[in-house]
Amino acid sequence: MELLNKGYEVIHAVEMPLTSLADDVERTRKMIAQQDGPVLLVGHSYGGAVITEAGNQPNVIGLVYIAAFAPDAGESPGSITQQHPPVAVANLAPDSDGYLWVKPALYHESFCQDLTPTEGLVLGIIQKAPLASTFGDTITEPAWKHKPSYYQISSEDRMIAPENQEWMSSRIGAKKIITLAASHASLASMPVEVAGFIDEAAMEFSKG
Repeated sequence: MELLNKGYEVIHAVEMPLTSLADDVERTRKMIAQQDGPVLLVGHSYGGAVITEAGNQPNVIGLVYIAAFAPDAGESPGSITQQHPPVAVANLAPDSDGYLWVKPALYHESFCQDLTPTEGLVLGIIQKAPLASTFGDTITEPAWKHKPSYYQISSEDRMIAPENQEWMSSRIGAKKIITLAASHASLASMPVEVAGFIDEAAMEFSKG
């Protein structure tokens, strides 16, 4: 809503299958190819790995990471997570089909503790679970080595350790890094700040 209020009219949320990094990247690349003009990719959480792999398309002008994974070649979200396991790692549980869920009863305290308990309950119910194996899928050629990037760190994140976010944002050479005192769900709990950050990136990267 905040981006709409800023006048953005072409916004797409990619419906990823969450069955493998390759599948999610392919779906994202197809969406990128549908766009006539320049594309700014924004990735939250695991979505950061997706834009890292998909972002080398010629019409992509930049990357914005929102409390997200930004792996290097040969790295996966899972391998980065192991460096500093997040506070809520014990609240993740795979089902019998291999899909990885945040335990719904613990979703609020794990993912979005700065939203209301009711909001956390609803988000826990409607969460989309990836196959656990996607977190072991590795990056081939990271787009952040070729495209400018911004990175938003969530200092109160319980899903991706803030230490990992600080390390990733520094390593990718992000043109701007901001830290918000937010949960993993910063885009929901601090939408004005996150939208302003995305808007700033769009304005800067569109200059070429």
